[in-house]
Amino acid sequence: MYEYIKGNITFISPYYIVLEAYGIGYQIAVANPFSYSPFYHKETQVYVYQVIRDDAHLLYGFATLEEKQLFLKLISVSGIGPKSALAIMALEDHGGLVYAIETEDAAYLTKFPGVGKKTAQQMILDLQGKLDELAMTPSAAEQLSQDTAGQPAANDVLAEALEALRALGYSEREVKRITKSLEQSDAATTDGYLRQGLKLLMKK
Repeated sequence: MYEYIKGNITFISPYYIVLEAYGIGYQIAVANPFSYSPFYHKETQVYVYQVIRDDAHLLYGFATLEEKQLFLKLISVSGIGPKSALAIMALEDHGGLVYAIETEDAAYLTKFPGVGKKTAQQMILDLQGKLDELAMTPSAAEQLSQDTAGQPAANDVLAEALEALRALGYSEREVKRITKSLEQSDAATTDGYLRQGLKLLMKK
């Protein structure tokens, strides 16, 4: 089992990043691929979790060990798979997640894609009192200032952000609901649009 891979990020898409190490390009699914933009063509370390299926070997990546630990806690809950766990983590409001679980706020949890009432109740049952030890520090990518020089046109980065939301499991109806608000935002990067979109989706 891999703990982490250190290499250069050579590709970023709404669905995954590619991390090249020793001539091998590893396709890694992450919660917010565009948060890794500051590391494009730079060396970075990505913590990984490997899932082996009959038809595929899949890698899920995290900027910090704390993020990986949270992912492992989430997928331990019945009804939450790796994709749903990434969608939950994409919001990056881990304090809000812990608070919702501790206060048994199932309505908040059901706003995440793939989480229904039954799964939300299971999250509360399985994780209540078990997440406080996870000191959720900002990811390495989040701590870097975003360099907007050479960014694609605003409509291009918005389109990438909307596709990334769909990749996380949000429905076309949900994406369309927030598109107008995002069009009026002052975001300058795909990462910025994606972060704002996730916050809008969590509002009623």
